[in-house]
Amino acid sequence: MTERRFTNQQIDRLLRPKSVAVIGASDRKGALGATLLNNLVQYEFAGDIYPVNPKRDELLGLKVYHTVDELPEGIDCAVLAIPRPFVLDTVRELAARKCGAVVIYSAGFSEAGEEGMRDQLELGEIAAKHGMVIEGPNCLGCTNYVWRVPLTFVETNMMTPPKGTRAVGVASQSGALAAVLATALHPRGCYVSTSVSTGNEAASGVEDYVEWLIDDEDTHVIAMYVESLRRPKAFVAAARRARAAGKPIVMLHPGKSNKAQESAATHTGAMAGDYALMKAKLAREGVIFADTLEELADITEIALRCPALPGANMAVLGESGALRGLAFDIAEDIGLDLIDLNDDNSPALRAVLPDFVPVSNPTDITALGLSEPEIYTKVLTALLEDDRVGSVVASIIQSDPITSGIKFPHIIKVLEDGSFPKPLVFAGVDEGATVPEEYIEGLRKVGIPWFPSTERAYRAIARLADLAKRDLTDRSGEPITVPGIDTVAGVVPEYKSKELLRPLGIAFPQSKFAASADDAVGAAETIGYPVVMKAQAAALGHKSDAGGVILNLKSGDDVRAAFDRMYANVGAYDASIVLDGVLVEKMGRMGTEMIVGAKNDPEWGPVVLAGFGGVTAEILKDVKLFTPDMDQAAVHAGLLELKQAALLKGYRGSPALDVAALAGLIVQIGRVMAGNPSIREIDLNPVIIHPEGEGVVALDALMLVG
Repeated sequence: MTERRFTNQQIDRLLRPKSVAVIGASDRKGALGATLLNNLVQYEFAGDIYPVNPKRDELLGLKVYHTVDELPEGIDCAVLAIPRPFVLDTVRELAARKCGAVVIYSAGFSEAGEEGMRDQLELGEIAAKHGMVIEGPNCLGCTNYVWRVPLTFVETNMMTPPKGTRAVGVASQSGALAAVLATALHPRGCYVSTSVSTGNEAASGVEDYVEWLIDDEDTHVIAMYVESLRRPKAFVAAARRARAAGKPIVMLHPGKSNKAQESAATHTGAMAGDYALMKAKLAREGVIFADTLEELADITEIALRCPALPGANMAVLGESGALRGLAFDIAEDIGLDLIDLNDDNSPALRAVLPDFVPVSNPTDITALGLSEPEIYTKVLTALLEDDRVGSVVASIIQSDPITSGIKFPHIIKVLEDGSFPKPLVFAGVDEGATVPEEYIEGLRKVGIPWFPSTERAYRAIARLADLAKRDLTDRSGEPITVPGIDTVAGVVPEYKSKELLRPLGIAFPQSKFAASADDAVGAAETIGYPVVMKAQAAALGHKSDAGGVILNLKSGDDVRAAFDRMYANVGAYDASIVLDGVLVEKMGRMGTEMIVGAKNDPEWGPVVLAGFGGVTAEILKDVKLFTPDMDQAAVHAGLLELKQAALLKGYRGSPALDVAALAGLIVQIGRVMAGNPSIREIDLNPVIIHPEGEGVVALDALMLVG
């Protein structure tokens, strides 16, 4: 489903409430209800506060209500700081009192077994019936820093963004990570507008809050920690809308490793799902991925502070030949493009450098900056004015307060005297150097992020520059309907799969199906020797394992003998398998083995996998995912990003291969998957890619339908 579950006005009752009930209010040190109530009072929540505690009459100067039934009707939000066994009944009572939103801190729901799951499902039913926004359960709450609404049980640093300041909205399935991210950003002078931890997502999920943050005028960047997107299509719609609104989404999503997937399941009752599929789909919607929590904060800071996101082709001003070499190594390792600058192609930069400093990238000005610090302003300005450059890094030795005092003012001056539609990032090369805070603040004030190390800056820029390199235009071709697809179901064996796919222009070797030895001989003589024979049955997934593939048959006698042997082999392998017959196929030329496979995911939709096959396929896993909205040029470019792409281009005298034909096949399969939702999977393995201009041929095919 792609539609929004809540209006902004409904979520306002949670994130911008005019009245808050604290169920389980307390003054006992360490109690969740005590910290929550203290947060509201300390930060002078502007609305009405209704503490609820059956044993108290007054807390922090506020009247205390003994039961939910005593509360006035229509309170915007109630926060439940109560034990798990009392949650469900309390939510029912709040729904009866027409409460607009509920925050549930308690754990012990879907992540704790069947009973917990049943109760969580009932929470969802109550929310749907009454139009109630439920945050949680098993969450840390939420904080609106702009409206000063701290509905959380942790001590809060209420850093309210000054009017007109760019701020980040946080949507996180982990409460701890939401709090940690705010803690990481605030000391950098980066403001958070609103932070929401969604926990188990009984009735509202990260996609609902992203939709709200897109429309929030105080939010300019959206940072996320996600373990499972429970409504993928709704999130894709939200991501698309965020991109159109110019609000970058930066996401940290664990799940690449098996252990991370297991951790996700036990942490919030979520399943991490297919990480690669999720990433392929969301990358097409402009989502920027971080690999670590540190990266999440670093990427967010650049996106917040700089006038524009980094483009491709980074330029570096440096002060050391050794550090120049390290920059090349880091850039190559993380896939960061350093633009080629030299004396011939960069006259503006050549004009501001002394004769003994060659134009290069990174530009090494040696120790010149200590005696002529205006060189920083001149070189950085020249780099920023170069239309070929997508971002600039000042890779600087800071050393001590005196050295910093020489260099920093001239770097700050670059953006004080002008604005450039690209980022300038400061990256120290001596983490731990004593740098007066006034200089760091001076950089940040004019829009220059300060990083204590070059590698952190480079990695964050690489993630953002990757977005600039993506062509996110939807170039979906017309979906292709497979004639006769409604006549098959379940596993469709090779001969039938090829019969259905061949008319669509997918190249297979010449072949004929045969149900008897005589038919097989006739087929072979029609096709021409030599031929290959393959056993055919829906239940026979791995023909080779069962002795169901016999190669290089050169005569009718060979074919008859192979037919009998094949039936015997399969019977010995599994007597329950009944063969439909055999496929007799022309022996083809050898070539480089590739894999092309596709699936229609019930949540994410169609995706095509392609990459290198052969005996090392399972070891190297050198594959990429492609989506049906990519055209042949985009797929072609993606194939050249494979680890073994050198083999496609021609390696050690071997000819370049027909990557264009392979890209065309991938696009074709994507259109087939888009046009036939009943096809759950297509597997073409192997696909032989021949030299450039000679095409590709799929030697095997299998489909799963229904």
